[in-house]
Amino acid sequence: MTEPGPVLVVTNLDDPTTDLVIDELHGRGVPAVRFDSGDFPATLSFAASITSEGITGTLTTPTRTADLAAVRSLYYRRPSGFTFPHLDQQTARFAVTQARYGLGGVLASLPSCLYVNHPHRIGDAEFKPSGLAAAVAAGFRIPPTLVTSSPDAARTFVKRHGPVIYKPLSAPLYRDADGISCTVEVADVAADEIDDAVAGTAHLFQQTVDKAADARVTVIGDQVFTVRIDSDLLDWRTDYDLLTYTPVQPPPGITKALHAYLAHFRLVFGAFDFAIDREGQWWFLECNPSGQWAWLEPETGLPMVAAMADLLERKTTT
Repeated sequence: MTEPGPVLVVTNLDDPTTDLVIDELHGRGVPAVRFDSGDFPATLSFAASITSEGITGTLTTPTRTADLAAVRSLYYRRPSGFTFPHLDQQTARFAVTQARYGLGGVLASLPSCLYVNHPHRIGDAEFKPSGLAAAVAAGFRIPPTLVTSSPDAARTFVKRHGPVIYKPLSAPLYRDADGISCTVEVADVAADEIDDAVAGTAHLFQQTVDKAADARVTVIGDQVFTVRIDSDLLDWRTDYDLLTYTPVQPPPGITKALHAYLAHFRLVFGAFDFAIDREGQWWFLECNPSGQWAWLEPETGLPMVAAMADLLERKTTT
């Protein structure tokens, strides 16, 4: 009988969530090969052949060599991306493209591999309009939402649906005037604050939910972990010290909709955020296909690290 192959873990060096999962896998005797796409080509190499049986070959780090044909699962977390600082700008651009479509294409095509999640499916699910449309189709309730570059449309929406918040459609690295990295926060917006600058790019506006609490629902394979988050914050991610966590059961219909949403994007993991209004209704806000979750285990006692290890070890169904 063929020995089960390793778990590949693709992430950056500073990823405490991944550290916990790899420790759990090692404790079970499950081999794991961790690397960052930023390691290529300095300390990471690969040689892959395309055969009638799929991808064969090896991927080599300074301490491990993985048989690509035998990889049991790939945990795609938060790699830093390809960089070629020793090359001039034009050559580096070419090299990054070749790496992305070469190594990236190989990693996305491994035979008999469970992806948590597949990088292409992550890309699909990160588009907020696509996620909101899929949420409606899955049966979730969403707040009235507008995506626009029209100042007039934005002002009309705010007047009709106020109070309204602004949300970034994505969260790339943003630096302030002092060069300090920060995030663009969710914020209240009034009609008289909207000016012609809205026409400069796309914006997402959404009716504010009159919240009693928030909920983070983490789906890991067939396991669902639901945590109520209490605070007085518009965006609970702005101050974790003010949060109170309580494990709860989701309302009827939510679990079915969770799995329908993930099936739509062909994902096996998702970190869902909901707002719970003062009447107890749950409103879908977003699903992050690469979201954080491990900080919730010590706060709640929920066995989430073990669940992720089970999934990667392929002890559970998906």
